[in-house]
Amino acid sequence: MSIKPSYEIRLLESADELFPTEKLTDEIWRGGAQDIVPTHMLTAFVHNGGLAIGAFENDKMIGFLFGFPGLYNTPKGLKTKHSSHQMGVHPAHRGKNIGFALKQAQWQMVRQQGLDLITWTYDPLLSRNAYLNIAQLGAICNTYKRDEYGEMVDGLNAGVASDRFQVDWWLNTPRVFQRLDVENRTLLGLENYQAAEAQMLYTPETNADLGLLRAPKHYSPPSAKLILLQIPNDFQKLRTVDLPLAKDWRFFTREVFEKLFNAGYIITDFIYDRSETTPRSFYVLTDGESTIG
Repeated sequence: MSIKPSYEIRLLESADELFPTEKLTDEIWRGGAQDIVPTHMLTAFVHNGGLAIGAFENDKMIGFLFGFPGLYNTPKGLKTKHSSHQMGVHPAHRGKNIGFALKQAQWQMVRQQGLDLITWTYDPLLSRNAYLNIAQLGAICNTYKRDEYGEMVDGLNAGVASDRFQVDWWLNTPRVFQRLDVENRTLLGLENYQAAEAQMLYTPETNADLGLLRAPKHYSPPSAKLILLQIPNDFQKLRTVDLPLAKDWRFFTREVFEKLFNAGYIITDFIYDRSETTPRSFYVLTDGESTIG
């Protein structure tokens, strides 16, 4: 039996409804005025085909997302998609599945607009975001964007190149329907992929003093069609404690993902493994569209 959440999801349409996103943006990213999308711009977006959605607890906004129509190339010419630009949840309210609820509402509304694709970007080294985007929502990825937003100085991104994945969320696919069906879905774990003989691309060493994963020095091409790629479990903590090591991970994984994508691999799943004392995080990549998950 599902438990009713303590928050509610609302569509934001007027300037008054959108205004609280400015304060919430600063509380989440801590980047000051330069990272805040002004209310007048958000209003223009939502009055011209865009969407803004908020999560509220006791009438206080604790999360939001917004996006707008965009175009993408196909063999038959340009088609319309929804570009989801920003989503955030107040730090005091994380762990309540608010991000999932916001994306689920976006999925419903964009489908009502007659569109079948939403794209967005996220930092490939943020395991929480990866688990939501890939495992829970069913998005896939084979696009790596170097330093997509240039130098960023906010509290969540300063000091590390702003490399990003662009994920594709195909709204009307069985894969996405299955992932959004929370009560009946089955998310695969590390043991499932090991049983399927997935290749562990590398095994990072651990820094004994701080317990941080060291980035491998060299990339070795895979020899299997199904591979596992481990990343730090908490990249934000690593970035704060050891910025040079965070940069090592950025540049190493940049090389790995670019080469894997160029070789035809697609990210189709993400694993947050709790089978050991320290949780571990793994991307799952397949040579072509996955038949697993």
